[in-house]
Order: sequence, then structure tokens, then C-alpha cells
Amino acid sequence: MAATTIEELLNLSAPPVAVAFLPAAPAGVPRVAQAEPAGCGYWRRAALGEVFYTEAPDHLNCPVGAHTLNVPMTPEEGQALEGLVHTMVGLQYLTMDDVAALPRRREPFGVAVYAPLAKSPCPPDVVLVRGNARQLMLLAEASAAAGVSGAGPTLGRPTCAVLPEAINGGRTSASFGCVGNRVYTGAGDSDGYFAIPGDRLATVEQKLQTIVVANNELEKFHEARKRAFVGQ
Repeated sequence: MAATTIEELLNLSAPPVAVAFLPAAPAGVPRVAQAEPAGCGYWRRAALGEVFYTEAPDHLNCPVGAHTLNVPMTPEEGQALEGLVHTMVGLQYLTMDDVAALPRRREPFGVAVYAPLAKSPCPPDVVLVRGNARQLMLLAEASAAAGVSGAGPTLGRPTCAVLPEAINGGRTSASFGCVGNRVYTGAGDSDGYFAIPGDRLATVEQKLQTIVVANNELEKFHEARKRAFVGQ
């Protein structure tokens, strides 16, 4: 699998994941073989090289994730969401105001297509990058230089909210990741996420090339300056 520009520039340990939301499955793309316990589990599978689509029932094991993606629910499934939310509120993990403010996709859910960015069978609505603080810093600087950085804060729980935040606003969004995401994806304690709207990807990549070179040169400058001060 060929590496993408972002993957090469940032030296990522896992490829960026492309996610597209479509009314129906594209030809030649298989449905996911087995449902995951949470929607972010599909991020892990795509990062490992799988190309597939999911339908609404494949997301109902995680009611909060289903809510953020605007997956339709039956009354019984809605009650499961309410039960989980009340559990989180009881733990003082969330408040009801937090729930009401969760980003959510506006368009009705049909199917979601997941793939490594280099193998995406269709233009992505959003590209998801997992990286460490330095890598995400470079993406944030590139997004600011491109004029597409989001105005909102870096998100925490739930991590899946980073997708609708980027799609709805047409700007990049970042997340520190939540405990559930780390369990279901295997993300490390130092990993975070950066979501780029698909139609902004080329602009961010262009600026990222400049930002990476600039940071490498500035690192040399600061290292030399630090040595000069130590030698005084």
C-alpha cells in the first residue's frame, strides 16, 4: 500500500483513515464482516488495511457513537442510549448539558465507507489522523496556515464526535481521545486524533510540507541557541 503525503511527512505509525458517508454502498466494496463493539473499532480495522462499509445496525452496539453519526434508532435502541447516558451522568463523567452539546452529523445515515486513505474507493468526507503530540502540532499549524483550522476546543469524550465536528463545520477538529476509544482501537496513552474535512485535505497537505520543513530548521536553530546559552 502506497503511503500518502500526510503519512510520509509526519512519519505516522498508522495510515490516515478515510471515512465517507453515502446513501448506499459503492460497487465492489464489501460490508464489514463483523460488527465492532464501538464505531471507533472500524477506525482500527481501516488503519490495518481493510476496505469496507457499514450499515446502521453495525453501529448500534455503541449508542453514543450511533448518536454522533446520526444512525437511526428504534425506541428500544433509543432507551439503550438513554440508559448509557444516565450511567455516565451518574458517574459525573458527563452532564446532560454535555450530551445536548455533542456534535452530530446532520445528514441521514445510509452507509459509512472506511479505508486507509491511500486505498479509499470514494472521496472521503473526513480524513482521520492518529498521531502523537508533535505530529498533531504540525497538522494544527498546517491547518491554521491553510485557513481551515476549527475554532472549537480540542475534544475529549466521546472521540467519535471529532468526525461530525469536522464535517459539519468544514474545518479541522482535534481530540485527545477518550478511554473507550483507547480500549476499542488500541491507541496509546500518547496518541490523539486530528480530523480533516475531505475537501480540505489537499490544502492542508500543501501547507504541511512547508510547516514540516520550517519546524525542522527551527529545531536546529533552537538547539544551537540552547547550546550557546549553556556554554556561557
